[in-house]
Amino acid sequence: MQQATAQSSLYLPRDITRAFNKQTRSPDGRPGPHYWQNTARYDITVQALPPARDIRGREQITYFNNSPDTLKSLVIRLIQNIHKPGAARDGDASPDYLTSGVQVDSFAVAGKGQPFNSSRAGTVQAVALPRPLLPHDSVRLSFAWHFPISLESGREGMIDKTTFFLAYFYPRVAVYDDYNGWDRLPFVDSKEFYNDFNDYTLRVKVPANYIVWATGTLQNPKQVLQPAVAKQLAKSMTSDAILHIATAADLAKKSITAQQPTNTWVWKANAISDMTVGLSDHYVWDAASVVVDPATKRRASVQAAFADSTADFHSSVKFSQNALSWFSRNWPGVPYPFPKMTAFQGFADMEYPMMVNDSPQGDLKFAQLVQDHEIAHTYFPFYMGINESRYAFMDEGWATTFELLIGRVENGPAAADDFYRKFRVNRWIHDPNTAEDLPTITPSSELRAGYGNNSYGKASLSYLALKDMLGDDLFKKCLHEYMNRWHGKHPIPWDYFNSMSSAAGQDLSWFFQNWFFTNGYIDLALAKADKTAQGTVITLKNVGGFAVPVDLKVAYADGSSETLHRSPELWRANQQQASITLPPGKAVRAVSFDHGLFMDADTSNDRLTVQ
Repeated sequence: MQQATAQSSLYLPRDITRAFNKQTRSPDGRPGPHYWQNTARYDITVQALPPARDIRGREQITYFNNSPDTLKSLVIRLIQNIHKPGAARDGDASPDYLTSGVQVDSFAVAGKGQPFNSSRAGTVQAVALPRPLLPHDSVRLSFAWHFPISLESGREGMIDKTTFFLAYFYPRVAVYDDYNGWDRLPFVDSKEFYNDFNDYTLRVKVPANYIVWATGTLQNPKQVLQPAVAKQLAKSMTSDAILHIATAADLAKKSITAQQPTNTWVWKANAISDMTVGLSDHYVWDAASVVVDPATKRRASVQAAFADSTADFHSSVKFSQNALSWFSRNWPGVPYPFPKMTAFQGFADMEYPMMVNDSPQGDLKFAQLVQDHEIAHTYFPFYMGINESRYAFMDEGWATTFELLIGRVENGPAAADDFYRKFRVNRWIHDPNTAEDLPTITPSSELRAGYGNNSYGKASLSYLALKDMLGDDLFKKCLHEYMNRWHGKHPIPWDYFNSMSSAAGQDLSWFFQNWFFTNGYIDLALAKADKTAQGTVITLKNVGGFAVPVDLKVAYADGSSETLHRSPELWRANQQQASITLPPGKAVRAVSFDHGLFMDADTSNDRLTVQ
């Protein structure tokens, strides 16, 4: 325990304390000398033959046990079972959402058939191994399975009768990690995910004239596309200009895909947390590329798949080019790490590795904001393997912050800040419900009320407050250090807290304790003004408790005014009360707060007349 808390005084749960004591994680925020994580190779073949709803697949999984533990069983995730009647969900399910779930037709371990119970409604199922999987050994699993795609599309499902979006569609091995063991949390429809970094080969078998878009790099464009189309797609990989790979007229002429009864599209992606597939016989296809790493001139492909009648999606490739370029160069300032990004028109407004599934929007600016937000998730959780199901703030809070920062460039600071206040802060700060002020560190899996505000607005405000306190340069240095240390790994909140402290060269525990481990909110009050020989001393009360920046507007008797800024450092010594001294020389008439993004719960005490 002493070693675990050497860097900070923050509360450590007992399971995470064990991880520090086993030295899988270090008190300075780095992966420990004994850090490990498991991985797998997936070889998946899936068949979809719209308008038939039956999705059939088979897969081979080679699972590598890099842990020091002997595993007598594996935990398998069947996320499609969320559609089964009886599955645990946070909300109601309509008849069009419900299906019979996944039927496992066969299951084998090391080539030998094993029983698999498909009658259960759960999304998590443990399977015993015929012989234990020893440390640093591997095991080969084989599945054949099928399920009916749901009529109602959310994060996945039927977009229309001949357009499907397949996400979380294949059986997978759950994460086994150093602090929690097997991740057995059931998937519920409002929460998100936790996956290992795996290597994938994916084959998607569809009828002729169906186009497939997926995570990864298409391996056989010349086999599934007609020659002119394959050539155009290749050209888009180095083109700044948007190319129309498949137009509505092309689709009507059936001049896009190879003309054989079915085509099998082959995709590969390595060190990635998931694979997602979209397919349609009538979606148009735009593509271009953008330089994401100025140092090497590396480009990423940018693609969009959508109904031709959907107005905002005609700007989708342009939006993606802008987002990938801006995020790579500014915030977080890490070159986009993947070879491609595809925006697929659906209903989810949801992120996946190298893909987003976004709904049509009537307003172009809002459409761009939604796409920016989902693309921002590239870094958290796909570059960093965040446990979203337990600590969603490590992911959604960053995407919300990057959404604001890129929005200031796209729409101007005033408009972006106004939207952020209305959409991300207002509904929390003016809702005094007890659940909304639960500590941000509260595991997301335990939250219903309060989940959204803890994960998005409160977390984002904490990142912005820390940015204000450290300054942009030091904050970015610390963020990059954290990201470099945990890229391709599984960081937890304490790794973030400790890494930022060590990279900053100062103990920031007081700040993280304030923002993540208390029931604080934002409410400042101007208590009094005292005239002294040193000047006018303004006393501030921190009623809500959060260590926020302060902008004090000072009105002078001569009619002039100024705004004095103090970073959250103001609250380091005393988080309940602080003072700001206005120098002598000009008579002060009144002071007031300009809260900016950090909206105040009670504004009745935000102005003080100085006598």
